[in-house]
Amino acid sequence: MSIFLSMAAFALAASISPGPVNIVTLSTGAQFGLRAAMRYVIGATVGFTLLLVLLGLGLYEILEYWPFLTAAIRAGGVAFILYMAYRLAVDDGALGNAKAGAAPTFLHGATLQWLNPKAWLASVAGMGAFAANSEPLRVWQFAAVYFVVCLGSMACWAYAGTFLRTYLANPARVRLFNRVMAALLAGCAIYLLLS
Repeated sequence: MSIFLSMAAFALAASISPGPVNIVTLSTGAQFGLRAAMRYVIGATVGFTLLLVLLGLGLYEILEYWPFLTAAIRAGGVAFILYMAYRLAVDDGALGNAKAGAAPTFLHGATLQWLNPKAWLASVAGMGAFAANSEPLRVWQFAAVYFVVCLGSMACWAYAGTFLRTYLANPARVRLFNRVMAALLAGCAIYLLLS
């Protein structure tokens, strides 16, 4: 298998698996439609790719030197995940574009990736596997492959959420769906606190 296929396989396994960002993507697609979800997806993909590149070019060494930053990022990540869970839990369940301002944005997606411990682990593991010597060309190659795969993976979650819109025909079903998604996000946060 070529190095690029290996990179793509790693990126697919890490990006398509459930996690806080994908749960928000699914919920955004279900509640606000594909267009709103894709703004969030693009933000999350850009945010993750930037994190990946910076870690590959040396940010990880800074974090090793100052471990309190890692703890701060983790605490911020848990807090942001709980905030997103709260927003889902208290949502009124109304579908449509009238509430498009309430949809997670490009900035939410990028921010959640920087506060998402799963993203940090995937970045560190991926760079360790494919660009351990921090060779800039390899870092950029891996980032380019990851960008494409991450965007496609998250778009699948957004589309799946959009597909669910037909089954969420009334606000009570949407509220139930959102509360299940909020519980999953809260579960992610609790897991991160205990691990």
